[in-house]
Amino acid sequence: MNKLTYLKPGDLIQIVAPAKAIEESHVVYARNFFEQQGYKVVLGAHCTGQHNYFSGTDEQRTEDFQKAIDNPEVKAIICARGGYGVVRIVDRIQWANQLRNPKWIVGFSDITVFHQQLQKFEQKSIHATMPLNYRENSPESLATLLQALEGKLSGIEIPGNSLNKKGTTEGELIGGNLSIVYSLLGTDIQPDYKGKVLFLEDVGEQLYAIDRMFFSLKKAGVLDAISGLIIGGMTDLKDTTATTIGMTLEEIVLQHFQYRNIPICFDFPAGHVNDNRALILGEMVQFEVNSSVKLTFCGEVNE
Repeated sequence: MNKLTYLKPGDLIQIVAPAKAIEESHVVYARNFFEQQGYKVVLGAHCTGQHNYFSGTDEQRTEDFQKAIDNPEVKAIICARGGYGVVRIVDRIQWANQLRNPKWIVGFSDITVFHQQLQKFEQKSIHATMPLNYRENSPESLATLLQALEGKLSGIEIPGNSLNKKGTTEGELIGGNLSIVYSLLGTDIQPDYKGKVLFLEDVGEQLYAIDRMFFSLKKAGVLDAISGLIIGGMTDLKDTTATTIGMTLEEIVLQHFQYRNIPICFDFPAGHVNDNRALILGEMVQFEVNSSVKLTFCGEVNE
């Protein structure tokens, strides 16, 4: 099995839509963005199509993704958006060429299904913004995306939060969207969480649903196995209207760590937020939570 290689101008990028349908203008904007950086870009045949909720039928979305994997010229696969649909096609994909000649797979939200599949293969992938969001993203979002693809992302540092749990640890960074991670517990693509630094984000969930998912993570042994926890964007969370659950997001999370002393941070800039910075999943990281939060990627960095 060959190693992933970092991108350089002139390399070929393919944009595919493996889940929900996306308006063509977002894809055109993304293609122009990468071409302005000196990359060649090709679109999946059904990238801007629509079949009910999805960009194409399961067969069409699988075909687009398969062709991107099988094309030796493609160095990175950019997923156009999330929504729902990746779990419908992940087992249809023939992964042999990805194992032989791996390429970067990039996205977040529903793309967490692919990230977890790649974690089972012990391959790295990039949790980062997608074409649906490029026009609204912060400069840091797009800059870190390019840095991750080009092997220039050394780390991210942000101010601390008073509710963080201080500490320092090292481990492999894994995770993604909380709802997807939760939905894959006990499946054949649940990764090994022992000693890992777990990143989680989500959008539009009820606080009681967050509470339920964290109890499931606890009962599945995940929270006892990890060495650190990074809570990213938890955007547009809701509470029940008749009677409140009576806990904040931070209280929901921290109740499970009264007797475990691992570093935990909140408000990390990644997820369903405009400042959605790239993370290299599967990479060894150093995670430091003090007055500031430092996430350092321990792999080689291209000069």
